[in-house]
Amino acid sequence: MTHAVEEAFPPTSPGEIEIKELPAGVLLEASSEQQYFSSSSRLFRPLFRYISDRNIAMTTPVEARIEPGRMYFWVREDQVDRVDGDTENVRVIQIPSRMVASAGARGAYSEANFRQTRERLLKWLNDHDEWEAAGEPFGVYWNGPFTFGFLKRYEVQVEVVPAAIDPPA
Repeated sequence: MTHAVEEAFPPTSPGEIEIKELPAGVLLEASSEQQYFSSSSRLFRPLFRYISDRNIAMTTPVEARIEPGRMYFWVREDQVDRVDGDTENVRVIQIPSRMVASAGARGAYSEANFRQTRERLLKWLNDHDEWEAAGEPFGVYWNGPFTFGFLKRYEVQVEVVPAAIDPPA
């Protein structure tokens, strides 16, 4: 049985918003034409099958892009050699390190909770003009399906870049 044994990066505490750097890494991607919240179980299965067949430990968190639906599993650095390429349903990608604004929260992994936390994050980003969004917000989920909803931790993140500074007039 495959279990989460390592975190790819530290979580943002519920109720907090921070800027943090996500490490470079190898991710496994499953995608759907449908929105994430209507396809998450269909996205999970091929990823879980991929890591199980290759004896790759499940690493938290799971990342999710919402429109269209995409789910990503991180691969631990010491297990990258077990990744043997794309399959029909899983694509292997290498990502560079990224800066994100991250809003931590607790609750069920629902579309309503995602939207509420996304709005809180975007308001915070609007109030911190030293950063600019460089993409669409996405979900980051830390707990498995057997964790009670009220105990689950999640984040909404958006990649950011330093804002362009206008020269003084």
